[in-house]
Order: sequence, then C-alpha cells, then structure tokens
Amino acid sequence: MNNLLTKHILGGLENREKFQIDLLEWFDSHQRDLPWRNNSSLYKTVISEFMLQQTRVTTVIPYFENWIEKFPDFKSLASAKEEEVLKAWEGLGYYSRARNLHKLSKIVSTWDSFPTDAKSWQSLPGIGPYIAAAITSISFNQTEAVCDGNVVRVLTRILACGEQFKDGSVAQKKLRPHAQKLLNIQRPGDYNQALMELGAIVCHRQSPSCTTCPVQVYCTSGKQGDPERFPVLAKKKKSFQKIKRFWIESNDSLLLQKPKEGENKLVGIYELPKGIELEISKKGKILAVKKRTIGQVEFEESIYLTSLTQECDLNRYNMEWIKWENLNNITLSGPHRKWIEELK
Repeated sequence: MNNLLTKHILGGLENREKFQIDLLEWFDSHQRDLPWRNNSSLYKTVISEFMLQQTRVTTVIPYFENWIEKFPDFKSLASAKEEEVLKAWEGLGYYSRARNLHKLSKIVSTWDSFPTDAKSWQSLPGIGPYIAAAITSISFNQTEAVCDGNVVRVLTRILACGEQFKDGSVAQKKLRPHAQKLLNIQRPGDYNQALMELGAIVCHRQSPSCTTCPVQVYCTSGKQGDPERFPVLAKKKKSFQKIKRFWIESNDSLLLQKPKEGENKLVGIYELPKGIELEISKKGKILAVKKRTIGQVEFEESIYLTSLTQECDLNRYNMEWIKWENLNNITLSGPHRKWIEELK
C-alpha cells in the first residue's frame, strides 16, 4: 500500500502536476451549480458538509436552502431551540448531525475569529478528519486533502488498489496519505471538490463513465477495463429485526411516542409507539407492513390498529396524544410521517 503511488504513473512530480491541471480544468467547466457554491461562505460550507454526510446531493439541496433561510448564520442557529433545529432537519435522518451542528454553532458564535487549521476544527462536535479538511481547504485554502467515499472510489480505481478494506472508514484512513500527496497546493479547496465531484458524477459505483473521464489517462483500472472491481470492501453481515408498531387514535388525536434519553439517537423525534404490548386492549388487525434498511440492519415494521387499556400510564412509555391539526408542527421521523400520511 505504501509503495502503490510510487510505482504508479502519478509517482512522478510532473505527472502529478498534469493530473491536477486536467482535473481542475474539468472542474472549472463541469462543476454542478450548487447553492453552497453560490456566494460561498464558511457557514455554508459547514452546513453543507454536515448535510452531505451519507445523504445525496439532490436530497440535500432543498433542505440546505430552507435551512439558510431559517438560520442564516452561526448566531441565529446558536440561539434557536433544539426543537426548531430538529424540525428543520426532519426527513434528513441521522439526527445527531443536527444536534452537533447546534452545539458547534453555540461554540463558534462566541469566537472573535475562526481558526484556519484542521486540528482546531476537529475539536468541535461532529467534525472528523474529512469535514475538517473540507472546511479548512475550501474556506481557508489550507493544504488538507479530503478522503470520503467518492475519493476512495476514484483513488482505488486510478491506482488499481486491490487491498481489501474492512470498511469505508478504514479505506479512507489508509488512502488519506495518497490523497495528500496528490493535492494541488495552489487550489486545495477546488481540487478537493473536483475529486469528489468526479466520484459523484463520472466515477459512479456502477457503470462509471470512463470515456468522459478527464483523468482516464492516469487510471490503471480504466485502462484495464475493470473499474467496478474497486474499491474492495469486506462484505458486512446484515441482520434482520421485526418491530411491532401500534396505531392508536381518538376522535381528534393520534398517540405518538418519543424515545427516552439514552435509548437511541432519535431522542425528541416522534414515532408510532412500540414496546407497549402490555398496555393495549388487543393487538388488532395489521394496517401495514413497512420495510426499510438502516446501515446493515433490515427492519420489518408491522403497524397494528388497536386501543389502550384504561390503566395505561402514558408517561411511563413517553407517549403523547397529538392532535391531527398539530402533526405538522412536531418533528416526526421521516418514514413515520410518510406512513401516517398514508394511513390516516
């Protein structure tokens, strides 16, 4: 792994410089028109990078635009209530990102000036090596190379790196030094965005557009005709879980539940109730069976129509009656809002 770049065509300085020029020229003329690139700012970069973690660009765009309108800077975000922040994030999932952004803004909004080094940014909530490199290279022109899933895919294909990685995080850690050696030091932020853009719109997971790739001449797997072999990631075992959910309504309300502190990352996010089998009068008929995958876990969630026993203590299960007209005012788990709209 250590000698991979040395033995490659990009091992020489002249070829590395040509590679950088070709990639940047392509980016200058082919980059997507994205809202965080228009009138770019440190704040926009931070928000977009948090939102783009494990989420598609097309999904992020409307959320980003609404977010900037609601919270235009660190101070407005810092002064917002957590309920407001989570509501603005509703549907994006991985709510710890929103909570970390909120915590980060409370810290950053007290600073007289912003640090420009990656190490300082990594000390903030929710920021690891990738986001720190993205922020400091894009906003402060620091020579910090990013290495996300797109970069891993591009580099392993260019280098025809056949090493099997335990997972994406390990691949990023091992390939980061190579990404650093290939970084353009005059335009590090643009170069980082260019490499990620290449992975997003040309070097796809399946059926990469090799014939339109601006750096195909440097790509070993592209020349070999087997780019989809890379990267080589160990297959993870998937697990399967069945969950019973309950649909309990009154004339004007629906019974919903919020996970308790310490139970999971959805604290403060409403869902259809579960785990209340002892408090229902009878299981009732199944209204729907919903399937979804989160990470390596496949969930099958059956939603039963039922009613509560008279002695049920709502507080014990963190449940609340929410009036139908107030459903749009609370923060619901994205899938649960969709299910409720379908079933009500």
